[in-house]
Amino acid sequence: MADETNTNLPEEVQGWIGKERYHEEGEFPVERGYIWTTCSSVENGNPIFWDDEVAREITDGPIAMPTMISLWFRPHLWAPGRTKQAQPLQVHFDLKEKLDLPEAIMSDNTIVFGEPVRPGDRLKTSQILHSVSGPKTTKLGTGRFWEIEVRYINQNEELVGAEHYTGFGYKRPA
Repeated sequence: MADETNTNLPEEVQGWIGKERYHEEGEFPVERGYIWTTCSSVENGNPIFWDDEVAREITDGPIAMPTMISLWFRPHLWAPGRTKQAQPLQVHFDLKEKLDLPEAIMSDNTIVFGEPVRPGDRLKTSQILHSVSGPKTTKLGTGRFWEIEVRYINQNEELVGAEHYTGFGYKRPA
């Protein structure tokens, strides 16, 4: 996808645009302890997360808070057999490295929800780079904006959600 927004964008990075990358399965199944701990931490007393009978009536059984979707892919700092540290949103870090932009912020995040996430689900994810801007200068420095989508599906291949991020990678002024 070569256009004016990709001025001087390395060919390798241009090749990433529109492609699903980093197909991963969560390190652990969705479990109620995480759901209850998360609800407790934000004082969310909604009975669909705490009471099985209410959950059965309203959501056909227990579900996770929808906003927890990325939690299931936050890697543990250590896991047996792992040889390098895992990072969430790897495409973001790849862009920082390939474009030599050591600093970055996320300026926007939108989540679209699909099927409910339920205890016992095994979720899978992939990341898609949708665009990279040409060079821009802001108060933070000179860099590029990028748009990344993270798709989440369950073990039944149903979309449970998608996150859309806008990031800005940059170099600070000297």
